[in-house]
Amino acid sequence: MFEDALMESGGKLKTRSKYWMIATFVFNGLIVGLMILIPLLYPEALPHNSLTASLTAPPPPPPPPPPPPPPAVKIIKVVTVDNGLHAPTKIPKDIKMVKEDAPPPPAGAGVAGMEGMAGGSPGGVFGGITGGTGPAIHVAPPKPTGPARISGGVIAGNRIAFVEPQYPPIAKIAHMSGTVVLHAIISKTGSVERLSVSSSTNPMFNNYAMQAVQQWRYRPYLLNGDPTEVDTTITVNFALNGSE
Repeated sequence: MFEDALMESGGKLKTRSKYWMIATFVFNGLIVGLMILIPLLYPEALPHNSLTASLTAPPPPPPPPPPPPPPAVKIIKVVTVDNGLHAPTKIPKDIKMVKEDAPPPPAGAGVAGMEGMAGGSPGGVFGGITGGTGPAIHVAPPKPTGPARISGGVIAGNRIAFVEPQYPPIAKIAHMSGTVVLHAIISKTGSVERLSVSSSTNPMFNNYAMQAVQQWRYRPYLLNGDPTEVDTTITVNFALNGSE
């Protein structure tokens, strides 16, 4: 009996719970449907603040600041100077020639011997005699303060005594030739005072060239009529067919 009671009660419970679930589902569906239909049928029932906030767009950003004003332009006035010379706008028919009178002679006494006086002449001097010529003025040229720089070709023409340089024996055996350029100071009397080697193709020729050139003599070099020292170069060539 107890088992039958349980079976009967179980069937009743299952039937009741089934109906209850269906009723609950229908009730909930009606509530949700009402919540959807009411705003559609009566939109004024919705709160205005929330609707306005959802539909209002955000404010636009502020406009950019205006650009700075352009710098002031300085106006420079160009002033033209009228020099009085203008190109003619038309060619005149008649051109008048204007003749100017000769200026009067200057007042006062002239200078004796000057041009423009009776008996004067061009180039007259103050205090000269009328009809005479002034004394000639000679300006002495400045004297050189040191040796005059003269080229070797020019000074070679003043040579009056020549000693042939000795040929180095070793160079003669080896059939060697060379050239020595010497820097020389020639005195006012024409003697060679100082010698130094400027350039040489072979050092073995240097001493032989200097020993020979020290014995050479020159005519005094005249500058403005006065003997003067000379700064020059002397070239000595060594060759198997002869030397200088």
